[in-house]
Amino acid sequence: MTTPAVDPALSSHVIAPPPLDEQPKPKPGVNGQAARTELSSTVARPDAAMRLATINVNGVRAAFRKGIDAWLAASRPDVLALQEVRAADADLASLLPGWTIAHDACSQKGRAGVAVAIAPDSDIEIAGTRTAIGDDDFDSSGRWLETDLRVGDETVTVVSAYAHSGEVDTPKQVEKYRMLEAMSVRLDELGDEHELAVVVGDLNVCHTPIDIRNWRSNLKRAGFLPDERAYFDQFFGDPEHSYTRVDGTDLGTGLGWIDLGRAAAGDVPGPYTWWSWRGQAFDNDAGWRIDYQAATAALAARALAYFVDRPAAYDARFTDHSPVVVDYARRATS
Repeated sequence: MTTPAVDPALSSHVIAPPPLDEQPKPKPGVNGQAARTELSSTVARPDAAMRLATINVNGVRAAFRKGIDAWLAASRPDVLALQEVRAADADLASLLPGWTIAHDACSQKGRAGVAVAIAPDSDIEIAGTRTAIGDDDFDSSGRWLETDLRVGDETVTVVSAYAHSGEVDTPKQVEKYRMLEAMSVRLDELGDEHELAVVVGDLNVCHTPIDIRNWRSNLKRAGFLPDERAYFDQFFGDPEHSYTRVDGTDLGTGLGWIDLGRAAAGDVPGPYTWWSWRGQAFDNDAGWRIDYQAATAALAARALAYFVDRPAAYDARFTDHSPVVVDYARRATS
């Protein structure tokens, strides 16, 4: 894997777990306590920075009924990427008045949907959008939205992505692998076409065992399958090395994208971004890290701070995911 060239300050708001010898011994196949972060709302955005937040809202109308507006007011992102919007353009416009919104709805009503929105008080502008990914017969609607943003005198490409959740030995898993294969091709192109680019969103795969609390019991479940994770080896891999799936499928050389969550936290479990609504998963921090901000090397070098805005309590959640927020330095303009 590539060694990310990132600002050491990226880790400054990560709260590391206690040393293993100071924790209760976990069961085999279960990680110890995970890292968390401070909340983005408690840290002022640096001068001349762009704050980018991504969140799977599980239906944007439901998220607003449950209080996402309070989080927005506190975190104050310049750019907001949404997944599982599950609403029409008019719904988004009424819920985010004054925001400039790009939205790709799913062809199946009430499913998926991705968006990128610019805050009313921001000078950032949407200069262009694209949604095509994969073969012509692959329905990627509501799952991939590229936006070229004018940030001062530069263009930063932000992709809001929502990969399929999948289900082993079903057509859902076939579609998930088609999405991951399409992402492999497009990420290779995107990195060549745009020096400053970031793919954010719910990618529905934990890359390594430290990205999921109960890793051993999930080895045969969608979201932590070896063949899924092999794509992420390639996404974040060294361009001088080749990568293959467990089944022998050649994925090609590493693409060199930087996983900012792992770059910030280092080699410790977490910070997790998704917890099931069921049981005590949230209270026990039995989470999965499936929400990403993955940047080109040039943009990763500008990442100043990384946050996972995990609510303080189960009943404070407006979705089963937590927002992932990164502050990026903007280039000073003359």
